[in-house]
Amino acid sequence: MSKSINYKESPCYANCFSTITIVGVGLIGGSFALAARKSGFAKNIIGVGRNKDSLMRACDLGIIDDFMPIDKATVKSDLILLSTPVGFLSDLLKSIKPFLGADTIITDVGSTKLEVINIAISILDKQINQFIPGHPIAGLEKSGPDAAIDNLFKDQNVILTPLDSNSDKDINLISHAWELCGSNVILMNAKTHDHLLSSVSHIPHFLSAMYMYQVASSEDSELRLRLAGSGFRDFTRISAGSVEMWLDIFFSNKQFIIEELSGIREVINHAEKAIDCNDRNSLRVILERAAEARRSWTKDNFHE
Repeated sequence: MSKSINYKESPCYANCFSTITIVGVGLIGGSFALAARKSGFAKNIIGVGRNKDSLMRACDLGIIDDFMPIDKATVKSDLILLSTPVGFLSDLLKSIKPFLGADTIITDVGSTKLEVINIAISILDKQINQFIPGHPIAGLEKSGPDAAIDNLFKDQNVILTPLDSNSDKDINLISHAWELCGSNVILMNAKTHDHLLSSVSHIPHFLSAMYMYQVASSEDSELRLRLAGSGFRDFTRISAGSVEMWLDIFFSNKQFIIEELSGIREVINHAEKAIDCNDRNSLRVILERAAEARRSWTKDNFHE
């Protein structure tokens, strides 16, 4: 079961961390850095990445104060945020481990947690207590440091899936840091996270991408796209996201994604049969249930 964080008394109100390192200063990592700077819970922010031009741009934009190789950054850091695709996690942790201070906390922003935790355990070993897995439920279809905004996480959920070895103090520090970014922090076990997010995050992108591919591959795709309106725009919006990131997510969480696709396929087959048999009542039940659920969800969660 998930639950909202219940903070224990902690001295962490401002300046939680003297120095934080952002590995991957793009939309998520850059937005975290900007929120940290705005709220004042970090004094110094270091960037790490593969693209020097991107890191220089992040410096120019005031997102980070400096950039350097990961080994040097690790030595200086109280907090390391890994904001890269899951596929890079293993090499990153191997680079971090030899230089990791005893009090330094590592966290991530990955969309899947079971695989991330297994990788971290295999590499960090006795230092696994310093890794607190996380996942902010926020994003845009843009990427790179220019996409970063300081309010990306405002009023958004951030899920933490703490390990048994994590200390309450460290969990509270990370939780409070995210709350200072404007987020609602939720604690959840990793399996529950991956199961739920496969349904409400990963599958929507999968279906959007498959549909966009089908339209773009049709012989009359140019005409279809010329005629497409707001419904098409809304449904396909998320298919424009990072290909590498979503490849990682689909394969990292394939067990639950396949399970969810099986359930969706059953509904589609049932609806297709209803249309083929002119069974208006059966299709009406599906459409009414979907419409009612969507309206209720919008009313409770958003103001559209």
